[in-house]
Amino acid sequence: MREAMKTLCEKGLVEAYSGRGTFVTSGKPQSGRHSLPWLANTGDSQNARYVTELREILEPEFTALAAARIEEQQLAMMREAIDVMDRSMQNPDAYIEADLDFHLALAEAASNPLILSLLDSIVEVLRKERLGVFAVPGGPTRGQIHHKLILKAIERRNPAKARKAMIAHMQQIHEDTAKARTPKGRLRKARIS
Repeated sequence: MREAMKTLCEKGLVEAYSGRGTFVTSGKPQSGRHSLPWLANTGDSQNARYVTELREILEPEFTALAAARIEEQQLAMMREAIDVMDRSMQNPDAYIEADLDFHLALAEAASNPLILSLLDSIVEVLRKERLGVFAVPGGPTRGQIHHKLILKAIERRNPAKARKAMIAHMQQIHEDTAKARTPKGRLRKARIS
């Protein structure tokens, strides 16, 4: 019996508290409960805030790296993503996918597989966040202004300006996400045709 309880504890299926007893957990294995995609997708508004904070810390820095390391293929991907977003201001699905492509091209241009893997692991959270931002009047237009400033700094291979442009974009996302939240703390969703 002790071995079985020990195994269940190791897998995170039960938690044992000295003097209190053993309790069944949510059923998610410990590794799953602490993985970034699982935490980010729980729907907990606190976890959404953590994802936003993580992005505010990481994205300006990997954008600066991208400005120094980007190759023509990634620049072409970013330009194409901006073109698609410009043409898709009334199409949330197309706009959001192009927006994700833009940010993933930046992560790829940083030439650090851990950055790309980290961003890729939260792509579903980012998709939901952008859907809420798309519902905010003027959100996509403000996003495009920032995307174009980021691209301009990247094209000039200027890490300091690229970092500064991404910081401004993260602030815009932060503000629009706050506007998109319903009274219950959930993001509003744009109407998808």
